[in-house]
Parts: sequence; C-alpha cells; structure tokens
Amino acid sequence: MINKKKVVVFGPGPMFKGGMANYTSSLARAFDRTGNTETHIVSWTQQYPAIIPRDFIDRASKTDVLAGTNIKVHYITNYNNPLSWGATVNAIKEINPDMVVFQWSVAVQGLPLGYIARRIKSETNIEVIFDLHFVIQKEQSSLDMMLSKYGLAVADTYVVHAYKTAQELETLYPKKTFLVNETGVRSKQKAQATVIKLYHPVYDMFKIDANFDVEAQKQALKLKKHVFLFFGFIRKYKGLHHCIEAFAKVAKQRDDVSLLIVGESFWQTLDTSKVSTKVKTALFGMAKSVFLKKTDNEQDYNPLALIEKYGLQDCTTVINDFVPNEDVHKYFQVSDSILLFYEYATPSGVESMAYNFKIPVLATKVGHFPETIKHGFNGYLAEAENAEDMAKQMLLSIQEPINRENVDAMAKKFSWDNYAAAILHRQPQSDVVVV
Repeated sequence: MINKKKVVVFGPGPMFKGGMANYTSSLARAFDRTGNTETHIVSWTQQYPAIIPRDFIDRASKTDVLAGTNIKVHYITNYNNPLSWGATVNAIKEINPDMVVFQWSVAVQGLPLGYIARRIKSETNIEVIFDLHFVIQKEQSSLDMMLSKYGLAVADTYVVHAYKTAQELETLYPKKTFLVNETGVRSKQKAQATVIKLYHPVYDMFKIDANFDVEAQKQALKLKKHVFLFFGFIRKYKGLHHCIEAFAKVAKQRDDVSLLIVGESFWQTLDTSKVSTKVKTALFGMAKSVFLKKTDNEQDYNPLALIEKYGLQDCTTVINDFVPNEDVHKYFQVSDSILLFYEYATPSGVESMAYNFKIPVLATKVGHFPETIKHGFNGYLAEAENAEDMAKQMLLSIQEPINRENVDAMAKKFSWDNYAAAILHRQPQSDVVVV
C-alpha cells in the first residue's frame, strides 16, 4: 500500500490568465488524480511588481478547471507585500506537505520565491522542488541573473523540460553537482541536487469537440483551404513578425492559404486613457531603462502592422484578444498547422496545446524544439530568423502534410500522469547521469 502524500503546487491559480495558470492547475489535477495525494495550490494574488502596466486576471473564462477535484486553492502571495511572503511560509508549514513544487517562469519573481523557499528549507523537512520553465533567457540582464541565482539556490530538486535547461543550471551554479535522470530518483548525497528531466505535458483541459462545425467556423472567419495558426500572447520573442513575413512569401505562391492570428497583445491590456495606467507605464519605462538593454524593450512591438505593409488583409484573420479556455478549440480545429517561429524558446504551452488537437508544429531550430519536433514526423523545423526557410517549411507542410496520427503518438509520450508520477517518484530507478 502506497502512503498518502501531501503536495503543494505553488504558482498562479485559475483566477489568472495565461499558460502558467493553466500549467499550475493541470499539474495539480494530475497529482489529485493519483487518488492518494492531497493536493493544494498556493497562489499569488499579485505575481509582479505593481508598476507593470498589464492586467493578468482571467475575466473571460467561465469553465471551472478544477471542477470534480479535491484540490484546495489558497490565494496568499502578493509580490508587492513582503508580509504576505511570510504568511505564505506559515500556510505551507500548516499544510505540512511532503513537497512543494514552485513554478519558475520569470526571473523577476526570484526575490519572493527565494525568500519563501529559504524559510521552508531552514524551518521544515519539506522537499523544495523548482519546476523550471527556463533558467537563462536570451539577453538576460545582470539583474535577472542575480535574481535567478538567489531564487533557485536552495532547491533540493529541479524539474526541467529539456536537457538544455539542465545545462543552464550548471552554468548558473558552476560549483554545484547535479544528478540528472528521467525517472524521479533523488540523489542521496546532501551536496548534490537532483534534476528530473521530463517534458512539457500535453494539456488535458483542452479537447477536440467532435460536434464542432469546422467548415462553418472557417467561413465565419473567412479562412481559405490551408490555415496556419499563430496562437497566444503576442510577444516579440515568439516571432509573429517572422510568421507574417514568411506567410507573405507563401501567399505570393498560393492563393489557397490563410494566416489566423489569435492572441492578446501582451502590453496592451489596460485602458491607456486612465491616469493609473499612464503612471504605471511611466514608472515601468523608467525601471526598464535602468535594468534592461534597449533591445529588450518590446512595449512598442506591433507586428500586426506588417499585415497591411505586405498587403495580406484578404488572407489574414486577426483575433487580437484573450481567448477563454472554453473557446480555444474553435481556432485549433480550423487550423492545419501552428507556427512557433520563436527567436528563442523555453518549452511551450502552445506547442503542448497543438498536440492536444493533433496539429503539426512548424517551429524554429531553437531551444528545446529539436528535442520534441522530429522533422517530417510531427512537424517541420526552420532556421531561426530566416523568413525564406520558414516559408519553405510552410509550403512543405502543404505539399507533404504530416500524418496527424504521428502528432498524436508524440503527444501520448507527454502525459501529465507520468509527469506527476516522476515527481512523486513512483517509478523504478533506471539509468542516471551525473553532470
């Protein structure tokens, strides 16, 4: 008989929008499904400094993603209130879990997360785990590096989604040794941290609607025969400008293609006429001028202007808004492939969603993509920042379409249940690698 465990997943709860909130809920659901794990989500109330001019709350989704579970959600941690950091520690100590799994997705959260992790480490026997969505960002500032080193330093165990991320840990902490494995076995050496190399699981909250009228939706969106989808927050590193430029080359050769762009412009979620928004924008701009390189500033990033520049209005459809969870399938089910022409990449939630809908992925050869996308099997890979090659792969996806059963086969390898089991270490030990 397996002893019942308690697990805390720390990350944005379901009141927030975006991939990290979906990820936190999905991981908690996977722990809950084991049937002998008491699962809690300890969540932020505010995830970022108050001066960031963006609305992070999901005000559109109606579905309760935790319905039918026994998961308890605790909204406690306010980035801007250090007293809440202590309250978070006390709440976790009161729950007294076997492990707390922190979601790490942005360096700026290093200060509160580092504080909370240190106190848990020094005051309890709870295993401190960091689930790493990245370690070192492209063009990472010295402040980012400092916050990452502080935030991640005391973990007993790290979970990574790509071997590249495990290598970045070694770069961040050159004097540490790590036991790297894919099963969840923990190092028995006190001075050695464990790294569990897993993957970004395929979301279980998005499903194909068998009764959905695909053709009617394509007509409503004015889509042609072959549809390329860009989905998610519009950020510069995600390369929408590359997608549009490459699509322009494809559209010159074919008249049966459409580009469907669905996503919210990341820095355009607040009413710019409000005084509070203007103050936040000004303060945030000052902070960025001190801490970030000029090339990192993307508040004026507007790739949608390229649609008119290249004369693509008749073959491009734009839904420039946040999409509620219950409407996500409407855009994936009308698409033939998804475009992830990123400039740099951490394991992608949008890639995971594509597998959910058995959609082939067209991506750049950056980050983890060469690990998860097998060229010609479940997608095609293009050279980064090379619109000619991106267009070539887009055309190839039409001329030599990917078998969707291949995509489904790849997706089955990335299950949440196997992911949670490795963290709980309910699998036998296999080969391990020390780096």
